[in-house]
Amino acid sequence: MQTTLLNLCKITLFVLVLMNFIQDVVIADSTPNKLQIGIKKRPAECPIKSKKGDLLHMHYTGTLEDGTEFDSSIPRGNPLTFTLGSGQVIKGWDQGLLGMCEGETRKLVIPPELAYGENGAPPKIPKSATLTFQVELIKIERKDEL
Repeated sequence: MQTTLLNLCKITLFVLVLMNFIQDVVIADSTPNKLQIGIKKRPAECPIKSKKGDLLHMHYTGTLEDGTEFDSSIPRGNPLTFTLGSGQVIKGWDQGLLGMCEGETRKLVIPPELAYGENGAPPKIPKSATLTFQVELIKIERKDEL
């Protein structure tokens, strides 16, 4: 009886370990289907957070899934400036840059549907590409509210 119970426990443990392994493999091989936001550095003080309608000044570096860099503002020494939430940048940026502080850095992993979609942006960005951006918010300009 004890031998049978011990064998049953061993089999159960094996099945649980195998299921966990399979789950890890499936998750690792799947393309992210939603925006992933990682905060890398947050300043000690944050008197103003970015919101829709703000003019943002951003430094960024964009890479493909294999690590190939396709664009960066850093070598140019000139941050990208755009109005948040106005459609001037990809949807992943309009969503992923909300609530940022000046001096904050984030890592955005953006699925194709929030980037350049099925068509990509040839020649640098292939079809259905998941993009990763390292972004730093340099400055927020907010229009005075009436």
